Amino acid sequence: MRCYSKQLSQISKTSFNIGNKRSICDVLMSYGSGRRYGSSNYGNRSFGSKPVEVGKEYNVQITEISRQGDGVARIQGFVIFVKGGQSGQDVKAKVTSVGEKFAKAEIVA
Repeated sequence: MRCYSKQLSQISKTSFNIGNKRSICDVLMSYGSGRRYGSSNYGNRSFGSKPVEVGKEYNVQITEISRQGDGVARIQGFVIFVKGGQSGQDVKAKVTSVGEKFAKAEIVA
């Protein structure tokens, strides 16, 4: 791996202690391998067993509206898109499908 002088000059202007075990090149090469801006473990979370099941009804609170206009609710952090839901509503929703990262539901009358 190469260490670039432009990167070295930029990094040398920054005040931090890299200790005696890592060189500046090591720091530069590992810089991009960490967490990315805007990412989180929550966003990459994979649910082994989902907290909802198709056909079951759940009492949920719609906390926001999705880009498609559906209400967004959560059960144990698992996102549920509720067709026709409005922000602030407390509704009983019947789950119509469950995916890897979210479920879809409709309001029960």
